Amino acid sequence: MSHTIFERAGGFASVRRIVSAFYDRVLESEMLQGYFVNTDFATLIDHQTKFIASMMGGPASFPDEVIRRAHLGLGITPREFREMADILRDTLLDHGVIASDAEQVHAEVLKREPLIVARAA
Repeated sequence: MSHTIFERAGGFASVRRIVSAFYDRVLESEMLQGYFVNTDFATLIDHQTKFIASMMGGPASFPDEVIRRAHLGLGITPREFREMADILRDTLLDHGVIASDAEQVHAEVLKREPLIVARAA
């Protein structure tokens, strides 16, 4: 039996396919697509594959400060953050990740909201 969500999901190759599908869906969201104008998607998908793998118990890690710096100044709202997290959960489910695992990854992502969402000064 696989011990981590990352292993159960099929490792990096499967997680990369999930992340690619996730960004296809994000780009369909009128609320989110504006954040990705002029984005180098190859690089973004590489980074996000490692990030999502880490949320699944995989071998990558992302310190809080790296996450905070990557999102600094973007002005992401709580509503936009939730939209993105929900799209991720739905993409995981649609790619065969069992519901309890998808919910656990969703919860791990939600814990990072204070690092990603812009707060009024």
